[in-house]
Amino acid sequence: MILHRPVQIGSFVTSGNLFLAPVAGYSDAAYRSVCHDAGCDLAFTEMVSSEALARGNIKTHVLLGREKNEKDYAVQLFGSNPDTLAKAAAMVEERWQPAIIDLNCGCPVPKIIKTGAGSALMLEPQKIRAIVKAMTDVLTVPVTVKIRLGWDASSINYLDAARAAMDGGAKAISLHARTRTQGYSGNADKEAFFILAASVPLPIFASGDIFSPETALNLLKEDRNGSKLAGVMFARGAMGDPFIFSRTLMLLNNKKEEKAGMFDLIQLATKHLELSIAWHGEKVACVEFRKHACSYLKGQHEAAALRKMAVSCSSRKDYEKFFLAWKQSSAKTPG
Repeated sequence: MILHRPVQIGSFVTSGNLFLAPVAGYSDAAYRSVCHDAGCDLAFTEMVSSEALARGNIKTHVLLGREKNEKDYAVQLFGSNPDTLAKAAAMVEERWQPAIIDLNCGCPVPKIIKTGAGSALMLEPQKIRAIVKAMTDVLTVPVTVKIRLGWDASSINYLDAARAAMDGGAKAISLHARTRTQGYSGNADKEAFFILAASVPLPIFASGDIFSPETALNLLKEDRNGSKLAGVMFARGAMGDPFIFSRTLMLLNNKKEEKAGMFDLIQLATKHLELSIAWHGEKVACVEFRKHACSYLKGQHEAAALRKMAVSCSSRKDYEKFFLAWKQSSAKTPG
């Protein structure tokens, strides 16, 4: 059984089935680029406001830029108005030429929900259908949809939402297997992935609690009466650990896992910072990179002291001292 494989999504065929999920505040071009370097097959942008795009807000454009090593990428839009989403999607296709445009029906953040977008759309499956149809009517690239289990435990309706999206013309569904009220707490319901795969004849991608290559392997090799998942999405599992993609790839190909060395991780993190500076400017990038630096330090020797150092970095020179300290710490790591 070939577990790492291309996926047909409408007219587009992916290079493989290991994806980087859209994560607000993280999935910019710099982060997506280093994940591609580490083996990611397709990365999604962080969610972009359809309203801001339609109004010509130039600040949204930086969210849509991509690095040279991103041959293909997927853009995720959020909103609640079919006409606005169609207008924004058409603008994105014409200017940025993504392989896929994804509709966010899963964001649980209150400021998104109060506009009727994100997880609020789970309360109105027929609106999902209307939005997807409006988008597909103006696009040549495929539309995909990311959903949750439902609004809360008493309104589990992901099958209805997925069917509505398919009726509107969606070519694939990603499921974050939690409800909106769960947010990111509790455990993802992995059984729901396979129920969805058995119920909707579209590629289904699993999202939620995929923190290891072994979890990805188990999901992709599972066959429930002929129902299989098309791929997996890493979100929090890739934060601070882009090499999770290469380790998963090795495992799926039945090869001995070769863990990246600590200095490989430091080199990748350094590149990540430099790309961030190129996109956002030194002042903004160096503040924003603090959260990435802390993620990279998970499980590291002397992590607490290094984290304290990272959160005070405000310039490239500050980070040069931080990376040097990290290297020195790694050099004396026991074993």
